[in-house]
Amino acid sequence: MFISFEGTEGVGKSTLIRKLHAHFLNLNHDVVLTREPGGTPLAEKIRSMLLAVDNDESMSADTELLLMYAARSQHLNQVILPALSANKIVLTDRFCDASFAYQVKGRGLDQNKLELLNQNFVTRLPDITFWLDAPIEMGMARARERGALDRFEQEKMEFFNKVRAGYQYLYEQYPQRIIRLDATQNEEQVFQQALRALNQTD
Repeated sequence: MFISFEGTEGVGKSTLIRKLHAHFLNLNHDVVLTREPGGTPLAEKIRSMLLAVDNDESMSADTELLLMYAARSQHLNQVILPALSANKIVLTDRFCDASFAYQVKGRGLDQNKLELLNQNFVTRLPDITFWLDAPIEMGMARARERGALDRFEQEKMEFFNKVRAGYQYLYEQYPQRIIRLDATQNEEQVFQQALRALNQTD
């Protein structure tokens, strides 16, 4: 099973992933916990470039998209596909839906560019995508509590409202795959929402 976790900043993706990771381990499942951008040594280097706030030059939206897919291609081929072939459960913090929400809706890039990359470089989509949804103000307050903000987290509210709308659009388009979780609830309540959804999809 391939499960991805999506949402805007500070909605609790990392916490939910850790809880589900522990849950699957307790059930004696082989499970891989990973993230995007990143997941391999090379992809993590690309992640550092993407999140850095002190780049010598501003990064164009096209460059951002292409770097995301360079990291994704490496991640998919080196981590995700081998794990799925070995009958392991893969939990990834973000995948392709993030590029639609952030680069297409947030940055305003042509959707055709994204679709071209998906057609050529993404050979497997998640079986389930948990979309953790909460008001932008709430998520950003949580993000600020974590410490220094990365390049994405420093974007304006208008950007994140567009990203959230992008996730809403995907949720409406792919209701069989994307499950919305109410991320305004506490950690345990969000975890229980996810478990109920998984039990319904068994």
